[in-house]
Amino acid sequence: MERRLTSWFSPALQKEMPISVYGHYGFALLLVPTAAADYLEYERFQLIDSISPQIEGGQVKVFSIDSINRESWMNDHMDPRHKSIRHQQWNDYVFQEVVPFIRTHTSQETPIIVCGASFGALHSMNIFLKRPDLFQGVIAMSGVYDLTEYTKSYFDDDVYFNSPLHYMANLTDHSILEKIRESRHIHLLSGRGAYEDPGAAGRFARLLYDKGIHYELDLWGPEWPHDWNTWRHMLPQYLSSRF
Repeated sequence: MERRLTSWFSPALQKEMPISVYGHYGFALLLVPTAAADYLEYERFQLIDSISPQIEGGQVKVFSIDSINRESWMNDHMDPRHKSIRHQQWNDYVFQEVVPFIRTHTSQETPIIVCGASFGALHSMNIFLKRPDLFQGVIAMSGVYDLTEYTKSYFDDDVYFNSPLHYMANLTDHSILEKIRESRHIHLLSGRGAYEDPGAAGRFARLLYDKGIHYELDLWGPEWPHDWNTWRHMLPQYLSSRF
């Protein structure tokens, strides 16, 4: 499998940000890591290996980035307002730096699907919904879509506008809604096993339904916990059968 590691100094975040790239051709899959993890997490936990047939077959080219959760919501020693600001800076990094990088290494027409598990699912859903002009879909595995689950009850405008369960309920902008509705790749996946919260996916799916947005809700059985083995099975299945 073709594999490349690189980085650049991010103007949005004012730090060096690494990225790993797997494959040579296909639609672009942008992977957002879980919780306090990094850009190599999906490789370390063999999720990249699990989708290697799709990568080597030229179906998908994968781009895996760092989160900055340790500098925002996962940092207990940081002022909540500063956490919120830092999160917004990470969004800017994705929209203004990562997307152009993907375009440079694919094409201007290549679809970009964003994907993540756990906290990465929330981030993935959020960046897709905020910029459906840049992303053509999302695969969200084992996520909750209420950012206050991670903010220790802190709430401000930036929390609101990065919490899909909050802002989607009140979204009325026709042009944005229509762009979201164009996607046929909004996939909400969850197990029903230990530490999973399938109700979170169900509640968010209902909100999308109320907005007339096409989605797929897929709840796996109680033998599928909130764990890597679940995601190593989910993602290759969806890449093989839905794309």
